[in-house]
Amino acid sequence: MANYGGDPGSPSNLPPPPQRPSAPASVVTAVKLMYAGAALSTVSLIVGLTQKAAIRKAIVARNPNLTQSQLNFGVNAGLVFGAFVGLVGAGLWLWMAYANNKGYAWARVVSSVLFGLNSLVLLYGLIAAGGTAIQKAAGIVIWLVGLGAIVFLWRSDSSAYFNAP
Repeated sequence: MANYGGDPGSPSNLPPPPQRPSAPASVVTAVKLMYAGAALSTVSLIVGLTQKAAIRKAIVARNPNLTQSQLNFGVNAGLVFGAFVGLVGAGLWLWMAYANNKGYAWARVVSSVLFGLNSLVLLYGLIAAGGTAIQKAAGIVIWLVGLGAIVFLWRSDSSAYFNAP
């Protein structure tokens, strides 16, 4: 027997699922800040790769008894590690921008945790670790962008967006 939509239990008679409201201005601003964070991380990565002489100088200042081979290894390991961290950082910025823009509640929490981890890394870099002035300044600017994004993500209008069904 054919069903032409008259049956009350047919899927064509079900109401459409509720639609998520569009992102409020605070979430849009947070997402834009996250894209800026990704761009700044990429620029910081590129600038960091040009700092080979400054990295060498910082390593020599902290470890004057290294052999040339050890020094070269330390410089190259620092550059590779910096490149890896820069790429992962940019990727995390982009992933969180995408997920927060979609309204995934978990993304706001993960963004906050990543910001907390970035805060600890920044403090370590400023206090204990050696690094160039450019690296420290870039870290502070990127941290400030992250702080702005987190503030906008936790505003009340953002909370209503993330808590919507």
